[in-house]
This record gives sequence, C-alpha cells and structure tokens, in this order.
Amino acid sequence: MAFDFKKEYKEFYLPPQKPQIVDLPAMNYIAVQGQGDPNEKGGAYQKAIGVLYAVAYTIKMSYKGSHKIEGFFEYVVPPLEGFWWQEGVAGVDYTNKSGFHWTSVIRLPDFVTPADFRWAVGEASRKKKMDCSSTQLLSLTEGLCVQMLHIGPYDTEPASVALMDDFVAANGYENDLTATRLHHEIYLSDPRRTVPEKQKTVLRHPIKKRQ
Repeated sequence: MAFDFKKEYKEFYLPPQKPQIVDLPAMNYIAVQGQGDPNEKGGAYQKAIGVLYAVAYTIKMSYKGSHKIEGFFEYVVPPLEGFWWQEGVAGVDYTNKSGFHWTSVIRLPDFVTPADFRWAVGEASRKKKMDCSSTQLLSLTEGLCVQMLHIGPYDTEPASVALMDDFVAANGYENDLTATRLHHEIYLSDPRRTVPEKQKTVLRHPIKKRQ
C-alpha cells in the first residue's frame, strides 16, 4: 500500500476543529513563489499550482521510467499547502487578496535529492510542455506552532484564527509571525469539487513563549 503522509502523520495533517500546539520537524517541499489574487482566473497562482503538480507527479511516477531514485517507495502525493503574507500587514487581510504574496508547496519524501529534483523539473517541463523552472526545492523547519482544522469558505478563516489567538494567549504563548515564519494553510479539499461550506483547511501560525 502506498505511503500516505496524511494518515501516517495525522498530528500534522488532520488536527481537530479546536486549537492545539504542535512542534513541526524539518520537511522538504517543491515550492513556487509569487504574488497576486489566488482567485484570478488564469493568474500567477493558478499557473503555479499546475507547475507544482507537474513536478510532484513526475517524482511520484519516476519508478516507472529509467530514472531510479535511491530509497524510493510508492506514496500518495501530499496535499497542496501555502504560506501567505502581505507587505505591512500583521497576519492576513482577507479583504485585500491582490496584495497577497505566497509560497505554494507540496511536501516531498526525504529520499528526493537535489539531483533528483533537478531531473524532475527538466522531465516535467519536457513531458508537460510547460516551463517548470520556477520551482525550487525548499527545506523548512516550522518549529512551534498553533493549528486547527477550519471547515468552511476561506473568507471565514478569521473566526478560526481568532480562536487560535485566544488559545495561544490563554496558554502563555504569543504569535510569532515574521518575515520567515508565516501564516500557513494546508488544503484538504479540492475547491473545484467541494462546496465552500464543506471545505477543510488546516490553519497554522508560528508561536513562541510569551516573555
């Protein structure tokens, strides 16, 4: 059976609908950075998602071709994730989507080396006839965070963020959103196939002990 990150690491991908504190280890990702409204049809964000999945599935299916990755095992491609920020804004201003900066990512198994990644970018570009050179191999350790499962439209996320803020304050912590520690979302639902009221999104914020 293929390895499924969501099932094997439920504490990271399937949190409850109430805030909890989690300590995240180092993880490797395919990443694409950009700016602009994620809802813009044919915009930079939607193009970035296409590139991410092209490279992700090239790596996943590599065992069927001539490029052999040492330590490879079959796995389910993890869910799409995103790190979001806006210039001069603490947190997220959901009313100003055009001001979003984002790093969209898909987690990679640890067996993927920089050489394997470079191969996948080239192979995806060739086979899919798209330029995948905007992708990068990102290693990130988020560390101490608060997270919870949000169910509903993206625009109602502030209600869940408020719950996380209250929980953090009540437990002796404070938010630690910086230029390198960002608002993080993990998308467990495909918005093309799920009505907004039932969309499931993991929300995660970096935190630190209150001084």
